[in-house]
Amino acid sequence: MAGMNDLSLSIRSAAPADLDEVLAFWKTAAEGTSISDDGDGVARLVERDPEALILAERDGTLVGTVIAGFDGWRCHLYRLAVHPDQRRRGVGSALLAAAEERFTALGGRRADAMVLDRNAAAHPAWRAAGYAPEPQWSRWVKHLTD
Repeated sequence: MAGMNDLSLSIRSAAPADLDEVLAFWKTAAEGTSISDDGDGVARLVERDPEALILAERDGTLVGTVIAGFDGWRCHLYRLAVHPDQRRRGVGSALLAAAEERFTALGGRRADAMVLDRNAAAHPAWRAAGYAPEPQWSRWVKHLTD
């Protein structure tokens, strides 16, 4: 997969060897943290669905991630994160295009995204990509572990 028309940007699925770098990257580039932001959680994701964690690299350096999870019924986007120095350079758009291609190939018909309400800087990017909040839904959560 290639990123937009930017030949220096490459898009690929993560491998187990990438996971420590991804976790460190999220500390710099992602907004908020999750109970599953640890080596075991991300390793389970990649083991269960090797194509779900999509990476963007520019000149061999990790510059963005997105998790494109498909459960056979719905398409879910998580952890769209772009390094602060790489924002507004097409990285997020390339990642979303790769995720949407994946979903379409798997038979997905609608994608939803986990976007923090407080992450106002991300809202215009999501809207520009064609996503919008659905006010009739709320996310209900129960932690299964501490």
